[in-house]
Amino acid sequence: MKRFIETLQNIWKIEELKQRILTTLGLILIYRLGSYVVLPGINTEVLTRANESANDGGIIALINAFAGGAFSRASIFGLGIMPYITASIIIQLLGMAVPYFQKLQKEGESGRKKINQYTRFLTVAVTAVQAPGYLAAQVYTKPGVVGIDPTWFGIQSTIILVAGTMFIMWLGERITDKGIGNGISLLIMIGIISRLPFAITSEFGSRLQSAGGGLIMFLLEIVFLMLVIVSCILLVQGTRRIPVQYAKKIVGNKQIGGVRQYLPLKVNAAGVMPIIFAQAIMFIPSAVSSFSGGTGGVFSDRYGFWYNFIFATLIIAFTYFYTAIMINPNQLADDMKRNGGFVPGVKPGKDTASFIDQVMSRITLPGSIFLAFVAILPSIAIKLGINSAFADFFGGTSLLILVGVVLDTLQQIETFLLNRHYDGLMQTGRIKGRSTNAMEMQQA
Repeated sequence: MKRFIETLQNIWKIEELKQRILTTLGLILIYRLGSYVVLPGINTEVLTRANESANDGGIIALINAFAGGAFSRASIFGLGIMPYITASIIIQLLGMAVPYFQKLQKEGESGRKKINQYTRFLTVAVTAVQAPGYLAAQVYTKPGVVGIDPTWFGIQSTIILVAGTMFIMWLGERITDKGIGNGISLLIMIGIISRLPFAITSEFGSRLQSAGGGLIMFLLEIVFLMLVIVSCILLVQGTRRIPVQYAKKIVGNKQIGGVRQYLPLKVNAAGVMPIIFAQAIMFIPSAVSSFSGGTGGVFSDRYGFWYNFIFATLIIAFTYFYTAIMINPNQLADDMKRNGGFVPGVKPGKDTASFIDQVMSRITLPGSIFLAFVAILPSIAIKLGINSAFADFFGGTSLLILVGVVLDTLQQIETFLLNRHYDGLMQTGRIKGRSTNAMEMQQA
């Protein structure tokens, strides 16, 4: 405890770090306050009653979680940062398939600025398309919620929702530039974690009831949640280090190279993208079925066996697919050969590329299986009697984002401490965050 207090004092002694933390907290406060500002023309009392009787799930529950509840409240930040995430994913896919975007990715800072500009323009377009659909599905379907002319309400609300999403994107960029951590990731994390107090309180109350199992059962759930979080940290940080030897070079009186370094290959190089893609695919059949008047079959039962079996299979498949796109063994082997590096016992060139590809295939299998298991853990928790609000924190996209963002932010704080010759946050060693593998859906 004494060391923890000393660390907090050291953080406060660094003026730049203190200002960055205060700036981050201030911008997050603005974001949270804005999520409670309801669209003009909404009858909040009718909307609250309608939300209490509704049973939204699937992708709607996911979007509402990312938006910190603003989606269900019909807030000016109702669409949250999801349109920006969608635009970022589209730009990433274009960077894999379109030569022009591939060229921009290789142009360094100037190319990154152009890609960011395209992402912003695409975010406006995506939000303008999603806003009318959001109003039709979440506002117009609830009688009595709109208290003004529906046509005028739709026009003004679409403009406000577009402006709200762009303002959130601006807040995220300001946090990244002037604050601490990745701004977009932090806003998503705050939206997710804002539901945690209510979820814990609800679960605690249910366990104290006569048939709830009592305080012991609640404590066991908390212990199991801690174990799941530790497992997710291991998944995020897990790497397979390949030794790389560099040839010696004599430049003047100095020797360059001749030392052994390591090529870190992450067990989960795809991050949370496979879960997001799989959830989007699982939502399509139920959405099509609802439009045609059907029930959706197994795809409508989010916590059913066959739904989760198909969901897990898609996650494993998408993990291999996204890892193959993210990591190019041929490029790694060529870069290594160009810099005079080689893997001991493996010939440079094609043999090295084959070796890296073989290692990636072997470590991706257990990583994808564990990722799929983490994704379906909330369904398992519900089957064991945990309420749905608290069960969502036992796995899935939410937990992986929370773990990754916290590690990334703590790593940046520790970097400030170490650069000022203070002790780091951890006594046993440095924090290994995700700065090189930050959540792909926030990359521009």
